[in-house]
Amino acid sequence: MECNRQMKFVMLELALVLFFMRSCASEIFPKAQNVTWSSVNFKSILTWSPKPTNYSYTVEFSEVGQDRKRTGHCIKTMETECDLTAELQNPKANYSADILSEPMQGVFSDLVEFPHVSSKKFSPYYDTAIGKPEFKIEVNSDKRKTTLYVTDIPTALFNEDKKRLNIRDVFRDNLQYKVTYRKAKSTGKKEKISKSSIIELPDLDQGVSYCFYVQAFLSFRALDKQHGEISNIQCSPEDNTSIFEEYGMGVIVGAILIILAITTIIIVIVMCCRRGKAAKNTGKETLALKGDDVMLKIYRPVDCGHDHTDIRRRCTSSEEV
Repeated sequence: MECNRQMKFVMLELALVLFFMRSCASEIFPKAQNVTWSSVNFKSILTWSPKPTNYSYTVEFSEVGQDRKRTGHCIKTMETECDLTAELQNPKANYSADILSEPMQGVFSDLVEFPHVSSKKFSPYYDTAIGKPEFKIEVNSDKRKTTLYVTDIPTALFNEDKKRLNIRDVFRDNLQYKVTYRKAKSTGKKEKISKSSIIELPDLDQGVSYCFYVQAFLSFRALDKQHGEISNIQCSPEDNTSIFEEYGMGVIVGAILIILAITTIIIVIVMCCRRGKAAKNTGKETLALKGDDVMLKIYRPVDCGHDHTDIRRRCTSSEEV
């Protein structure tokens, strides 16, 4: 009985020692916080905080249920992120990671177990975010069908031949695209889901401009991870746009007023020029006539000596010819 009591007492002491050692270790090497997986187009990075001062971090990772591994660039690192893209070779597997707080490179410690914190489970296939796709619009010559050609987004993954894979290579038939579209002058929207990267829309109004945006759609995922990022909006051309619809009534009225003002100014200038010329011509003609009158007024004296019948005429007068 006494021996058992002593053994229990020793075990209790060891437990207390380990507890205090762990407490001290946590004070010397603080645990990582805010451990998060960040992944876009299968580029998967593990991040955490805070920035270390007199200690470092080491990342261990594995498929769930498998042995843990380390990657060279995330051992005793002073960084707060670790790129594990190349290490997660099975995209559909579930992975977990531990971040250990350890002494800095070259520093020795007696601790057997260092403080660590575990991440949430992560699967690239089910959790990575998909970026915005690019696409081109093609309207048939008869204007009755519009086709969207979507470019499958490249990923951060490579096959055995070192060829970069796109999201179609990874998801295959599970990849779909959701197209949202509306008339350019309307707010009502319609949607279409396509399994192909070539999306035909044959039911659009002929000659009318439509606006489109596209996003990847993964129906097998959880609801909050089904949709990829929305693409930039693109609109098809419109053939029957009237001048009033294209420029607006205000612009057109303003242009008309400017044209009228310019026309009025031109007319006034022309009329003033004509009046000035007419006035000059009238002055010249008046001077010419006065000069002719002076030259034509020739006076001759009246012969009074032989005309006895007109005695009353004054001989000193003269007659204007």
